Amino acid sequence: AAISACEKGGQWGQALRLLKDMQDKGVPANTVTYSAAISACEKGGQWGQALRLLKDMQDKGVPADTITYNAAISACEKGGQWGQALRLLKDMQDKGV
Repeated sequence: AAISACEKGGQWGQALRLLKDMQDKGVPANTVTYSAAISACEKGGQWGQALRLLKDMQDKGVPADTITYNAAISACEKGGQWGQALRLLKDMQDKGV
């Protein structure tokens, strides 16, 4: 809920700090948590950070859903990173999301 509040307030940095604090305390992040953090990065124009979060969640075995991919693709679009956005779309299709 706190990360979602940061997302809505455009506080991407705070969202990332909360995510890290959770993980440091042994609280595993789930799809919803990551999606909210990625969306916060998207709203803050941080496409690179959004992609790092997507990779981190994949590395940890947390499944990405359509909301996750939509936020990451939107972050790339806002950053003018069309090639990255298209790669994400292909990845999404390859994984059946």
